[in-house]
Amino acid sequence: MTRIVIIGGGPGGYEAALVAAQLGAEVTVVDRDGLGGASVLTDCVPSKTLIATAEVMTGFDSSHEELGIEIDHDGDGIGDEVRGIGVDLGKVNRRVKRLALAQSHDITASVTRAGVRVLRGRGRLGAAQAPDGSRRVTVTDPDGGERELVADCVLIATGGQPRELPDARPDGERILTWTQVYDLGELPEELIVVGSGVTGAEFAGAYQALGSRVTLVSSRDRVLPGEDPDAAAVLEDVFRRRGMNVLARSRAAAAKRVGGRVEITLADGRTISGTHCLMAVGAVPNTSDMGLEEAGVKLKDSGHIWTDKVSRTSAPGVYAAGDVTGVLALASVAAMQGRIAMYHFLGDAVAPLDLKTVSGNIFTDPEIATVGYTQADVDEGRIDARMVKLPLLRNPRAKMQGVRDGFVKLMCRPGTGIVVGGVVVAPRASELIHPISIAVDNSLTVEQIAKAFTVYPSLSGSIAEAARQLHTRKLAEEQ
Repeated sequence: MTRIVIIGGGPGGYEAALVAAQLGAEVTVVDRDGLGGASVLTDCVPSKTLIATAEVMTGFDSSHEELGIEIDHDGDGIGDEVRGIGVDLGKVNRRVKRLALAQSHDITASVTRAGVRVLRGRGRLGAAQAPDGSRRVTVTDPDGGERELVADCVLIATGGQPRELPDARPDGERILTWTQVYDLGELPEELIVVGSGVTGAEFAGAYQALGSRVTLVSSRDRVLPGEDPDAAAVLEDVFRRRGMNVLARSRAAAAKRVGGRVEITLADGRTISGTHCLMAVGAVPNTSDMGLEEAGVKLKDSGHIWTDKVSRTSAPGVYAAGDVTGVLALASVAAMQGRIAMYHFLGDAVAPLDLKTVSGNIFTDPEIATVGYTQADVDEGRIDARMVKLPLLRNPRAKMQGVRDGFVKLMCRPGTGIVVGGVVVAPRASELIHPISIAVDNSLTVEQIAKAFTVYPSLSGSIAEAARQLHTRKLAEEQ
C-alpha cells in the first residue's frame, strides 16, 4: 500500500488526505494546532463569522431609513439620531471561537472516517531519500517525544502566519495580529488598521460597522491596490462615507504602547494614536526549521516553496500545497493544489492548476468577487477583451433593497464572445460570481449567458444584461 504523509492539516492537507484515502493509500496527517489549519481556526472561518455580525449592523444602518424602518430608541418618540443597536464583542468572539472549533472537529471526524491517521505534532522532513525512493518524516509530539514515519510521498501544507514588523511587535493586547483579535473582550474605541490589502480592508470595514472609530493606514495610493481599480474605488468611497479615516500613501514604520494607547509612527515622521492597532501587513510561510532545503526542496527568496502546476517541488516524492507555496492565498486554491498533488502521485487523471479559473471574494461591505482575467490584464495588453460595466443603481432588485453601491463588470473575447473574466461588487457578491465562474471555466459565450433565463427582479439579472450588451456590441462589430 502506498504510504502518504501530509505535514499540515489546513485545506491543502486535509483535502489531499481525503483524496489519497479514497484512492486506497495509507495516509497520515501530522498537524500541530487542529485540522482546518489557520483557515478554520484563526483566519477564514473566524473572520467571516465576525464579518457576518458586522454585515447585519451595516445593512441596518445604511438602509433602514430608506426602507421606511423607524426605531424608538428611548421611548420619547421616533427619529432619535442615537444609534439604536450595539455589539457585545466578547459574546461575538466567543461565538467565533466556538464555530471555528466545531468546524475543526467536523473536519477531523470526516478525515478519520475516511481511514486517515491524524498525529498531533510538528513534522520535519528527513534530509536524504532512501534507495527505494521513500522519505522519512520526524514527528515531534507536544510533550517533546519523537517518532519517525516512512512515506512514499510527502505533502507539505504548513500554511503561513502573520508578518511582523521589527518595530511593531504584537503584544496580543493593544497591538494585534489578525489571529489575536478574537481574544478581545470589548470593542476597540479607536482602531488603527495598518495595511490596506484584503485582510486590512475586511477587518477595517468590519470594526467600523461594529462601532469602532477606524483609521486605515495604506502605504499605496488606494485601498486594495492589487484588486480591480473600479471595485477598490467603490469600496474606498463607501469607507470614507461611513466615517473611516483612510490615510493613503502612509507607510507605518513603528508601533508602540504609550500608556493605555498605541502610537503609530509613519515613515514621513507623522504620528497617529488609537486605543488598539491591528497589523495586517501580509503573511510569511511556515517553512523554517523543517529540513526542506537539506532535503532538496527549493525555496523562493520569500521563503515560499517552489512548485509546478501539479504541486511537485524540486525534491522527488515531495509535493506542496497552500499558502506555503505563495501561489494564491485562498483556501479553495490550497485545497485544489492538495487534491492535484495526490491525483498526480497516485496516477489518477489530473489537470494542472489553472489560476485563470479561480474565483475569489473580499468580504467587505459591499463584497468584491472576481474571476478570470482582470482589468489590468486588458489595460496592459496581456489579453484583448471587450468589457461592460453596469452600476447596480440600474438594477430593480438593488433599488428595492436600498443598495446603492456596486456594479457588474463582464469581459469577453472579441470575435468569439467567450467570457474570460468578471467582477461583481455587491452584497453577497461571493454568491453572484458563480455563474460567471461557470462561464469562464467552460468557455461559454456572452450569447449563451444572455439567452439563459434569470429571475426578475434579481441582482443576477445585471449579469445577463451585461452579457446582452456585449453580445449586441459583438454583432455591431461584425456588421
